[in-house]
Amino acid sequence: MPRPFVGVVRGDRVPDVPPMMLQRPVMVRTPVVRVPLWLMAIWWCLKTLTLAVVVAVRWWWISAPVLALAGLWWRLGWPGPVAALVAVAGGLVAWYSIDRASFDKWCWLRLLSRWRRFTYRRRWWSAMSTAGLVVRFNGRELLPEVKKVAARRGLDVLLVRMVTGQIPEDFAKVSERFAHTFGVVGVRVRPHRKPGLVYLTMVRRDPLAGVVPVLPVASTPDFRALPLGVREDGQTYELRLFGTQVLVAGATGAGKGSVIWSFVRSLAGGVASGQVRLWGFDPKGGMELGPGLPLFAKFACEDYAAMADLLDQAVTVARERAARLRGHTRQHTPTTDEPLIVLVVDELAALTAYLADRKLKERIRAALGLLLTQGRAVGVHVLAALQDPRKEVLPFRDLFPTRIGLRLAESSQVDLVLGDGMRDRGAVCDQIPQALPGVGFVVLDGDPTPVRVRFSFLADDDIRDMAGTYRPGGVIDGHTVPPRKPRPGPASGPGSGAGGRGSRENGWGLAA
Repeated sequence: MPRPFVGVVRGDRVPDVPPMMLQRPVMVRTPVVRVPLWLMAIWWCLKTLTLAVVVAVRWWWISAPVLALAGLWWRLGWPGPVAALVAVAGGLVAWYSIDRASFDKWCWLRLLSRWRRFTYRRRWWSAMSTAGLVVRFNGRELLPEVKKVAARRGLDVLLVRMVTGQIPEDFAKVSERFAHTFGVVGVRVRPHRKPGLVYLTMVRRDPLAGVVPVLPVASTPDFRALPLGVREDGQTYELRLFGTQVLVAGATGAGKGSVIWSFVRSLAGGVASGQVRLWGFDPKGGMELGPGLPLFAKFACEDYAAMADLLDQAVTVARERAARLRGHTRQHTPTTDEPLIVLVVDELAALTAYLADRKLKERIRAALGLLLTQGRAVGVHVLAALQDPRKEVLPFRDLFPTRIGLRLAESSQVDLVLGDGMRDRGAVCDQIPQALPGVGFVVLDGDPTPVRVRFSFLADDDIRDMAGTYRPGGVIDGHTVPPRKPRPGPASGPGSGAGGRGSRENGWGLAA
């Protein structure tokens, strides 16, 4: 009787094997190759030389100076390297004194970047492991790799290659852990343009701790790059006004006035030339926008019916322009005949939620909805500020492509204002100290990276001087007021006229 078969290996049948033979260990002996001692010495010398060359080439910025100093010592003795060091130090001091910007860019920051790369790599494995970013696959541990470190003033930018299967959101969720692990103020996460890479910005010290001074006024505003403040990297923050509407949200004392007046100042040159017309809405009786009242072509501060009329007029202008531009262009170009109209609304919630007259409130909401959806292309823009970002207060929040979040009361309000996941990406508006008014995060529609900015601060005197220099004529609560030269010195007190409505500061003479 033939013996049974119990398995298949590579397609061939294997006969039954006794159990004792299956349990017997297989003895494998590595063959011994005898190499002469002189050959081993040559091998180790070549290996050491190759390693030395690789290290010298990779760390040339250290090996080259060391070799140069060693050569000088060999030829001239100790005076040679000492004189070379003194000459190099003197040259660096002179370079630093003459042009510090280029010294930092080409010398100091490059050396600092290499040192920071070494420090980050030294703690990288433990940081990734405790943050849960180490991937275990096929018996191996895979962790993200630091490709490059760029040191800048007050921050370090790390270019990290992610492990297959990871996404930037994985790093954004543990950004606060990174901040404590590496001992930095905060960590910002933004994706690279190439898949598989992510930027980690380590903020070592707050570069926005100081007050941003008043920015200069351009005679002709660049509506694609309006200067409003300073970014974290020390560069001027510029906002693109064409094609957008702007929402500013912040708690009491967060610095909404800094954003509004920085925005107005960037447009002041256009106001003076007639290319820009500002329409002001101040439901708080003119307390916020009052110091700059002469800059506004139309202004309403007490009469809510007048505010609704102004919004309806803006809708009419937008529709008329759309009819004229139809078939010719998709973007309005500001001129003195058809200027850019910017509606500046302080405390928008007073118009959309807290207004007692229900019909008037619905009328204002309808007009705002039309302006936010149809006004961008025809040169009618809205800059709105509010304290309460709840959806029932501002139902059309998503119609603002540009959103600015200042200090907020709760962490849940961050995503409510800026968009889902923005707090995980580093927009910690709820952690902005009260001592830093005007600091906030800017998010553009379609860009997942929040930008931390401090807007310039304008005191009341700065606003009055600006208003006196760039003032046009205007309409206050439906009453026309002709332009007039400002009186010297501060305003002596509130004026009269037009039923007691509106602010009368800075010499705006109103008919009694």
